[in-house]
Amino acid sequence: MASFTIHDLEQRVHERAQASADVSYTRKLLDRGIAQCAKKFGEEAVETALAAVAEDRERLIAEAADLIYHLLVLLKARGIPLADVEAALGARTTQSGLDEKAARKHS
Repeated sequence: MASFTIHDLEQRVHERAQASADVSYTRKLLDRGIAQCAKKFGEEAVETALAAVAEDRERLIAEAADLIYHLLVLLKARGIPLADVEAALGARTTQSGLDEKAARKHS
């Protein structure tokens, strides 16, 4: 199986965003606006969490894939490239997760 990365998926979302809503689910989501994209992402997050607790491995993988796709659509709707999220994650590597979380509570 060929390697498919999250960057490939981001590119696919970008390409599908340029297509007509008649043939592209991505375009249809984007046309419905940021609130609808956020709602769909939230639904997928809940489904992923439920699959983690109650369902089998394959179901969790499928739901996680849906979640990642919908996150990328939401980022696209806001004009935020995945590279910006990666940069934020990279910046967090300079301190422990506990320290980073504590710092967010004070700001």
